[in-house]
Amino acid sequence: MRTIKIIFTVTFLIASAGFINFSESSANENSGADKITVSKDAKPSLTSVDFNDLGNMIASWYGPKFHGKLTANGEIYNQMALTAAHKELPFGTFLRITNIRNGKSVVVRINDRGPFIEGRDIDLSKGTALALGMIQRGVIRVKVEELSTSEQIYPVSLLN
Repeated sequence: MRTIKIIFTVTFLIASAGFINFSESSANENSGADKITVSKDAKPSLTSVDFNDLGNMIASWYGPKFHGKLTANGEIYNQMALTAAHKELPFGTFLRITNIRNGKSVVVRINDRGPFIEGRDIDLSKGTALALGMIQRGVIRVKVEELSTSEQIYPVSLLN
């Protein structure tokens, strides 16, 4: 299972490095489907990923009220994206969040500031909360690890 998680993480990081571009399909405007293109100059390679333990934190989730509004880094908030808000971590930081109760983990990217309720350390998107199985509980204790690599990680570019 750990091998699968590492393969997923490396795949996610490669995609996040900008090797994959998502753009609307122009071939069939009525299809409504997105076309995925891979740059011919892309040279994917395996990158060593380290997980730096940041300790346990109290996590909550936020979603519907903020969906479609601007985040602190200027992105439009998508409640189903795998993102998170933290008061101090730099925007673009990738974290592996693990629900301590059930062992479910997900990799998120910091794109917002918060939470602004005392006693909470990190705010997760609704999509992240669903992946961790925490929707019903609302607030849980999570293990937080920062992902670091020997290479610079860039977010996937979304083209219009």
